Amino acid sequence: MNARPPVITVDGPSGVGKGTLCQWLALRLGWHLLDSGALYRLTALAALRRNLPLADEDRVATVAAGLDAEFVAGADGAMRILLDGTEVGDAIRDERCGAAASRVAALPAVRVALLQRQRDFRRPPGLIADGRDMGTVVFPDAELKLFLTASAEERTRRRYKQLSEKGLDANLKNLAEEIAARDARDARRTVAPLRPAPDAETLDTTRIGVAEVCDWALALIARRLALPGIDQA
Repeated sequence: MNARPPVITVDGPSGVGKGTLCQWLALRLGWHLLDSGALYRLTALAALRRNLPLADEDRVATVAAGLDAEFVAGADGAMRILLDGTEVGDAIRDERCGAAASRVAALPAVRVALLQRQRDFRRPPGLIADGRDMGTVVFPDAELKLFLTASAEERTRRRYKQLSEKGLDANLKNLAEEIAARDARDARRTVAPLRPAPDAETLDTTRIGVAEVCDWALALIARRLALPGIDQA
């Protein structure tokens, strides 16, 4: 019997609703949350601030290994992300940082530098792990693996809406090109390419709402894990 805290992984490309689902599950279950993408974005931001070439694998990996990053839950339940003691939640979510994160995530030495840091998030009572290789590499023994997909057009629309609501300028054509380029890098990288684990449960979120996605995940949890307060569907 595995005495380690249970893990539920949620993988998939950007714009499929991973973050929303993972935050909801973490609150619903009272578990810890790992946003692995934030670690890569923080590494990218730290490298950009040091004016490092993103292709310089050794130097970027050194940045990743020594990352001074904190995830702090606020009184309102929102997660504050700190880099070198300064809040950078908005800075790591812009498109420039996202594109840079995709590039550094393709570097094997960077992935090695961040691997144990991600695994250290596995603490009682359990962990919801959001990313692209959570179920295939970081937590291959996870009790439940979920993989979300959505059409590129819908993901572009969602990102455009998200940026517009924040009052940020966005161009649909440019967003579509950036998402396509990021998808290609993530799928083709030699280390931990983006793909569902063989035993993952997959859902296309293109035409369904957040509530349906959450209900789907909770029903799977009820069937697979014996958790207090989670009824069988």
